[in-house]
Amino acid sequence: MMDQNYSLPIPASSARRLAIGWLYLALYSLIGAGLVVILILIARMPVIHDLIPWTGSFKTALVIHVDLSVLVWFLSFAGFLACFNLRSGSDKVGLIALGVATTGALLITFSPFLGVDAPYMNNYVPVLENGAFFLGLALFLAGVGVMGLYALWMTEPSEGWSNGAGALRFGLRTGVGILVLSILFWVWSYLVLPKGLEGVLYYEALFWGGGHVLQFTHTQLVIVAWLWLAHASGGTIPLTPRVAAILFLLGAAPVAVAPVLHAAFAPGDPGFQSGFADLMKYGGGVAALPAGLAAFVAWKNSHSTSSVEPLRVALILSLVLFGVGGVIGFLIQGINVTIPSHYHGSIVSVTVAYMGLTYHLLPAFGMPLPHIRWAAPQLWLYGGGSLLHVFGLAWSGMLGIQRKTAGEAQGLETLPKKLAMGLTGVGGFIAVLGGILFLILCYQAIRHRQRPTS
Repeated sequence: MMDQNYSLPIPASSARRLAIGWLYLALYSLIGAGLVVILILIARMPVIHDLIPWTGSFKTALVIHVDLSVLVWFLSFAGFLACFNLRSGSDKVGLIALGVATTGALLITFSPFLGVDAPYMNNYVPVLENGAFFLGLALFLAGVGVMGLYALWMTEPSEGWSNGAGALRFGLRTGVGILVLSILFWVWSYLVLPKGLEGVLYYEALFWGGGHVLQFTHTQLVIVAWLWLAHASGGTIPLTPRVAAILFLLGAAPVAVAPVLHAAFAPGDPGFQSGFADLMKYGGGVAALPAGLAAFVAWKNSHSTSSVEPLRVALILSLVLFGVGGVIGFLIQGINVTIPSHYHGSIVSVTVAYMGLTYHLLPAFGMPLPHIRWAAPQLWLYGGGSLLHVFGLAWSGMLGIQRKTAGEAQGLETLPKKLAMGLTGVGGFIAVLGGILFLILCYQAIRHRQRPTS
C-alpha cells in the first residue's frame, strides 16, 4: 500500500539556516509592503513633505506595494519551500543567492527615495523607471533564479511516486523549474523587444510572457500547500501519490507551449498577448481543479481541534478564493476592475495557503506560536475580508468602473457604484487588519525561537 503521508521533513541542518533566511525575507516583504505606504503618506504631509526629496504618488505606492506583496513575497516563499528539497551539503551558493535577493528587495523598497518618481502600472511587475528600482529588481530576480537552479541541482535523490513525500518533492521541482523558466522568458523578451515601444507598452510587452508562465509556478506550489495542509489537518486525501504526481505533471505540461508562442510572435504582438492569456486561462486549472477537489474532500473528513483548526481554516479559505478567482476570470469583459477581482482571488488564495503552512512549520523550526488561538481568527479576518474585497471589485466591474483609477476618476456618481466600491474598501480594510495580525503572530514566534536539534 502506498504511503500517503503528504508532508516533508524539516531540511537538514545545512539547509535549515537557508530556509529560515528565505522565510524571513518573505515576511519582510509583507512588512515592507505596508511600511512603504506609510512612508508615502508621511512624504505627502505638509512641512514634513518639504524635508523629503521625493513628492510621492498613488501609483508609486501601488508599484512598490504590488511588487513586495506579490512578487517578492511569493518568490521568497518559493525559495523557502525549495529548501525542503535540498540534500545535505554546503549551502554557500544558496546563502549568496539569498543575500543578493535580499539586497534587491531592499533596493526595490526604497527606490522611490533614490530616483525619479516615474511609475508604470503594467501587469505582473509594475515598475518605477529609475535606476535604483531596476537594479533592485535585477538583483532580486538573479538571487531567486540562482536559488532555483541551486535547488534543482542539489535536490534530494528521487523517491519516485510511491509515497506522499515523493509526490510533494516532484511538485516542488516542477514549480521551481517553471520559476526559473519564467525569469529566462523575461530575459528573452528583453532581448527581442521590437523597437519603438515606450513607457507602459514597453514594460507590458517585457513582462507579459514570463508573467503568465510564472502563474504556473504559483499554481504548482499552492497545490503542494493544499496537500500538505490537508494531511496535517488529519484528513484522508483521496489521491494516491502516483495520481498526485501525475497531476503535477499535467499542471506543468502547458508551459511547454510557452517557447513556441515566444518564438512565433514578437512581444507585444496581438498573437503574443492573446496566446499567453489563453495559455493561463485554459491551462492553469488542469491540475488545480482535481487537486482542489481532493483537498476539499480531505478537509470534509478531517476533525477540528485547537491545534489543527488554523490549518483547516487556511485550506478551506484558499480553496474557496481560488475557485472564486477562477470563475471571475471567465467573466472578464473590457478593462475594468473585474480583472483585479480575478487576480486578487487567486493571489490571496496562495497567500492564505502560505500563511497556514507557516503556522504549521514555524514550531518545527524551533519557533513556537505563543498565541496559536489567534491564528484561526487571523485567517478568517484576512481571507474573509479579501472575499468581500473580491466581490466588491467584481460588482464594481459589472457597473463599468475602470481599473487603475482613484478618486474622482472612478466615476462613482450612482448609489450602486458607491456601495460596490464601499464593499471593496471595507473588505480591504478587514484584510489589512488580518495581515497585520499575521505578522504580529509570526514576530512573537520568532522572538521565542529555540535552536532545533540537527
